[in-house]
Amino acid sequence: MHPFRKAVEDGDHAAVVDLLSEDVVFTSPVVFKPYAGKPITSAILGAVMQVFEDFRYVREIADPDGRDLALVFEARVGDRSIQGCDFLHFDENGRIDDFTVMVRPLSAAQALQVEMAARFEAVSKAASEPASEEAAGAS
Repeated sequence: MHPFRKAVEDGDHAAVVDLLSEDVVFTSPVVFKPYAGKPITSAILGAVMQVFEDFRYVREIADPDGRDLALVFEARVGDRSIQGCDFLHFDENGRIDDFTVMVRPLSAAQALQVEMAARFEAVSKAASEPASEEAAGAS
């Protein structure tokens, strides 16, 4: 099992953040513009860990050179079942430098967007704080 998968399944936000590069780019399934940087990505992932219920990875697809990983997941957002995939790319130091999430069906993606929008002020605040990783993980 990949360390990122283990950290997520254990609910260990700090371990997830430790795997991010400083210049990670996070592409959300519900927002057009990607987010750049570890502080905002950390805060977003902390919020997502609260929004998703009954989260579980169901498949891990790894590139033989170890630089790319796809993790297929299932979860719930409120009363909507959601399926998705985390696409991760790792830099030469083994840190995640590109993180793209895709989800389906549309009704679940819309529920995710509503839940994340409700938390985005707190996410933005956590990302702008000097100790944003700790702040996001403590929520």
